[in-house]
Amino acid sequence: MRALHIQAGPVALQHLQAQGLAPQDITVMPGAAGGPKGLILGPMDRFLFGEWLAHSQHTVHLVGASIGAWRMATACLQQPVTAFERLEHDYIHQHYELKPGQSRPSAEQISAEFGHNLALFYGGRVAEVLSHPRYRLHVMTSHGRHLLSRESAWATPMGYAAAYVANAVHRQALGTFLERVVFSSPTPGGSPSELPFATQDYRTLHVALSETNFMAAVQASCAIPFVLKAVHDVPGGPRGAYWDGGITDYHLHLDYRNQQGLVLYPHFQRQVVPGWLDKALKHRHRTTPFLDRMVLLSPSPEWVATLPNGKLPDRTDFTRYGQDLKARVAVWRQCVSAAQQLADEWGEWLAKPDMAHVNALT
Repeated sequence: MRALHIQAGPVALQHLQAQGLAPQDITVMPGAAGGPKGLILGPMDRFLFGEWLAHSQHTVHLVGASIGAWRMATACLQQPVTAFERLEHDYIHQHYELKPGQSRPSAEQISAEFGHNLALFYGGRVAEVLSHPRYRLHVMTSHGRHLLSRESAWATPMGYAAAYVANAVHRQALGTFLERVVFSSPTPGGSPSELPFATQDYRTLHVALSETNFMAAVQASCAIPFVLKAVHDVPGGPRGAYWDGGITDYHLHLDYRNQQGLVLYPHFQRQVVPGWLDKALKHRHRTTPFLDRMVLLSPSPEWVATLPNGKLPDRTDFTRYGQDLKARVAVWRQCVSAAQQLADEWGEWLAKPDMAHVNALT
């Protein structure tokens, strides 16, 4: 076990010690925001959804923000292994040509290209996602309030500055400016599927996904402020501006205690950070009872240090490699290839569980 780090909350740890882990034990899988960092989870996704979970018959809730929403929606497609391979290819090869005088692509340009790519990826297949017999998809978005109710050149920077200050005082105070809106797979009656987490922690609205709002909801979940444009007036949800689901729920540090099963969380780091604005607030990176049922899988820092540039792929690579698409693609593909070791080690652990490799979630 050289690449993979396994952590478990106290309830999950007790379960692993007594029974190991079987597919039917898992009732929730989260997918974090984090942009290109999520690429290293591709081999793990293909193993889990293409092989391991395929042997079960029970309902599994898939909760995703930003790239995590794209990953979890992809898991709901038929032939998920092929779909994940395409997601990986499309994400790695994304490229934005600069116009004369541009130092970086505009938010309008990125949003238009991203929306086009989503339409190509899911076009004609949204019904597959929404009608999956076992998986229930939950797409996280951040809906603006007050100064952030509409995107504008002056109000948006002011709104996010105020949101930063409010969040620093108390996470719930962030709800003055941004609320969590979750778009969930519909039930046969058309209402949203029940959420696999409690929502008393933060201001939350719940909306059913449909073929009408699916593309807008997924694009909104990926709409990084100031990098992409906000998505306005997602059908079925409250009017206003929607941004990246990671703003309110960066790593999906949600209250999963009402689950009967366990939460299996392939992640790109050991910490489960509540919101994007909490990245610098280290005291909010610690575990809480919300995660007692969680099994967290992440790469070891020593393994990460062996990757190109000694780090995971991230958004700084767009600046590092600029218009040299070939160089960035080569590095990202090398990282993804190396990440096969994470999936292989997890498969080996499942076949022969060894609690010496499992640590308490901290």
